[in-house]
Amino acid sequence: MKKLIVLVSIASLLVCSATAFAKDWSKIRIGVEGAYPPFSYVEPNGELAGFDIDIAKALGEAMGAEITLVAQDWDGIIPALLAKKYDAIIASMSITEERKKKVAFTNKYYQTPAKFVMKKGAMTEFSREAIKGKKVGVQRATIHDRYLTDNYGNDVEVKRYGTQDEAYLDLTAGRVDMLLADSVALSDGFLKKPEGAGYQFIGPDLSDPKWFGDGAGIAIRKSDTDLVDKFNMAIEKIRSDGTYKKIQDKYFDFNVYGE
Repeated sequence: MKKLIVLVSIASLLVCSATAFAKDWSKIRIGVEGAYPPFSYVEPNGELAGFDIDIAKALGEAMGAEITLVAQDWDGIIPALLAKKYDAIIASMSITEERKKKVAFTNKYYQTPAKFVMKKGAMTEFSREAIKGKKVGVQRATIHDRYLTDNYGNDVEVKRYGTQDEAYLDLTAGRVDMLLADSVALSDGFLKKPEGAGYQFIGPDLSDPKWFGDGAGIAIRKSDTDLVDKFNMAIEKIRSDGTYKKIQDKYFDFNVYGE
């Protein structure tokens, strides 16, 4: 009987201890890039805007949490999360096995394929032989960088950039022949703008999970499993109550969530 009492007491202490140290997540800091239109960018007035930004705010409201956005360069976005500069990343980060070694992910909140883009008429048909020797730009340390390096690294010269906007500038300046990036980012961030008028997609949609993962998710420290659950519930909530579609329709004329 005494052993039972002791065991119950220890169990009670453990529960109380866990409760005492549990985070309430009433305030959540979210890391964003701010240089990846139409998903995230900086307005002329200095305000962050874009699909990712609106989704972050909507998820915060769904969770009843106060959201603080923290702009961070892509190269250091995961290290800054692990260093506790913020609590989650909402920055069009694809859910890949490689990244899962470092961070936890929520379920996806959108999924779009990658594509190549180049000057109209520069290539009649996409093939390995046709792109051999070309200079191809990608944003550094992205799924597109890895795919290009793994599949065409011996055929093309890979040029890596800190931001997608830098890649666009070099394409229009003729310093690279092609770019590889998310199809929506390329369409809305470049092709639909005046500087992208003379350019077009070429080649197939690219979505192999080995390189492109299972859609874009929210990255969270592995120790914060409760926050993963909260975000997953919030994603379901904004998907079911119409908030997600309202945000989607503001930026896109198609279903960005995917199947």
